[in-house]
Amino acid sequence: MKISAIIFDLDGTVVDSEEAWAKAFVIVLKSLGADVKEKHPHTSGVEIKKNWERLITKFNIKTNKKSDELAAITSNEYSKLTSEVVLMDGAIEFIENTRNDGILTALATSSSWEVTDKIIQKFKLNNLFDYVTTGDEVLNNKPDPEIYILTADKMSLDPNDCLVIEDSPSGINAGKDAGMKVIAIDPTGEREDLEAADLTVEGFPEITEKIIDQL
Repeated sequence: MKISAIIFDLDGTVVDSEEAWAKAFVIVLKSLGADVKEKHPHTSGVEIKKNWERLITKFNIKTNKKSDELAAITSNEYSKLTSEVVLMDGAIEFIENTRNDGILTALATSSSWEVTDKIIQKFKLNNLFDYVTTGDEVLNNKPDPEIYILTADKMSLDPNDCLVIEDSPSGINAGKDAGMKVIAIDPTGEREDLEAADLTVEGFPEITEKIIDQL
């Protein structure tokens, strides 16, 4: 596969933010009186608002707050925890090498621009991506392909010329339905819910030009 651009998911792909997001959801759930036993009550890779639509039912939460209000509160709690977010091993080097090879780079995340920008500033990612698309820009977030189609449009590229790197089933489905090849990141090497990806690796060092050519 000859590609013109690589589109990266943010959470769980470029940065390891799973624990911070989980803590944010737990904080808000407990503030609503939910009896939370699990450390990770949310579904990674799914828009915060969509998560809340499920969590309200799951925990039988009685509240006047709508899912979008709860999403905003959760994002605010996450923003307080960004000190706990770390870069995924090899992510920066891989992105820099991609750019040096003349391939466009883009970020496509379900998170809001406000949250995304905090991560971009924290890790000084400003000059690593030619384009950034956030959940604020689409009507339907992942697993809908809209965010990836929009990102390809921004780059004036056919989706077939783009490669997606993701870490969640919803993100993989979004990329595939957009007509793109998808590589999944699975640091544990044990997940069974990423089978829809064209290739699954444990980390960026495994993604070589030869591997991409063979997709």
